[in-house]
Amino acid sequence: MDGTNAASPEVELLLARLGEQAGDIATQCSATAGVAGRLNLHISAEAERLGGLVEAMEALNRGQSESREATDELLHTAVVAHQVLDRGNLVAQQSLEQVSALVRNVVGLDDELQSFLATLGTIGGISRSLKEIAEQTELLSFNARIEAARGGEATKPFEVLANEIRRLAVTTAQSSAEVGRNITRLEQTAGSLIGPLKANIAAGRETTRHVDQMRGALTEMAALVQQFRDRSQAIADCNESAGREVAKLDVGLAEFREVAAASAKRAEQARRELDELETRANDMLNQVAHGGVPTRNTRFIALAMEGAEEVTALIEAALRRGELSEADLFDTAYRPRPDTDPVQYDNGFAGFADARIRPILDRYTNHNRPVVGCCLVDMNGYLPTHITERSQPQQHGERRRNLEFSRNRQIFMDSQTRRALDSEGAFCLYAYRQDLGEGRFRALRSVFVPLTFEGRRWGLYELGYLL
Repeated sequence: MDGTNAASPEVELLLARLGEQAGDIATQCSATAGVAGRLNLHISAEAERLGGLVEAMEALNRGQSESREATDELLHTAVVAHQVLDRGNLVAQQSLEQVSALVRNVVGLDDELQSFLATLGTIGGISRSLKEIAEQTELLSFNARIEAARGGEATKPFEVLANEIRRLAVTTAQSSAEVGRNITRLEQTAGSLIGPLKANIAAGRETTRHVDQMRGALTEMAALVQQFRDRSQAIADCNESAGREVAKLDVGLAEFREVAAASAKRAEQARRELDELETRANDMLNQVAHGGVPTRNTRFIALAMEGAEEVTALIEAALRRGELSEADLFDTAYRPRPDTDPVQYDNGFAGFADARIRPILDRYTNHNRPVVGCCLVDMNGYLPTHITERSQPQQHGERRRNLEFSRNRQIFMDSQTRRALDSEGAFCLYAYRQDLGEGRFRALRSVFVPLTFEGRRWGLYELGYLL
């Protein structure tokens, strides 16, 4: 500023304070907007999870309905089964009683069989007695004939009697023999019948035991069916109670979902308003920085301008010597590196930037404690290189770590970087949120210095610091 238009010390102090306050406001807005953004992400994520929970509840409702229907059918089946079993049990008990009576009759034949066998024995004794009578009658007839022969005419009647007695003895012997043969056949026939009959009697006694066991089994089955019906009724009651509770929970989830959606909208609106306030505060911060009034940011602006001049000089010298071609410098055919997460890209400039420019970035980063990093950003947000601390090799499966410590060769773009890329000033000073991935951020102040080569805007030299 010249002496004519020089501001008074009080005005310069006021401008400096305004600039610092604007910077603090921009930083706080950036940090708060980051919190709001992260909160919005959390709310959105929870809303999605809530949506999944609502779907699960709907599926649970459907399952509950199906379960209720199945339980009702089960209860109906249990009631019908109990009724059928009652009828069947009655019929079975009656049938078993008839079987038991039949078995008792069969078993009762044992006594009659023993009486029949005793009768057969008695008849056999009679047959033997008849045989003995026939033998004695034959002997008596023989003696009568002898006596009749001795007496002559006087004993003729005895001879007739002896002959009759002899015929009676023969008839008796024949009858005894016939009775004996009939008894023998009867004993044989009775033997063929008695054997199976005894077996049936034994089986009847065993059947009696089985019938008793069957009665017990039917009684147990009836008890089990009764228990099954009781448990089915209990399940039906529980399902009905659970259905009421699920309905209440469903209503609560629907209300909570509406509240979450409204909260997400409010959080997003607050984030947009904070972004707008951050932009206005950054405009004020940037204007004060360009007003020539010394502030806490002045030395970092000078440091960024110095670093940008050194990088520009190095690249221009490399272009003149042919160490770097203009095509490689402005190469935007970014080639994804395989198996990187997040994706890193190669281009014609990245190798040169790692070897020749990274040492400069490391030196300016280590120059002052508040400086957290320097990097190059092309017009598309591509970082061909970064400081060594942020250019570490990726580790497989460690996306969160790679987002923070493998930032080289990644593409980042935020509203403040876009504004700086589109700006025509000698530099831009903005407070902004450095994206660390997965909802993480860091509120920084950054000086963006344009880089131009061969009359073409390449991108920016960025120096980020914390105050």
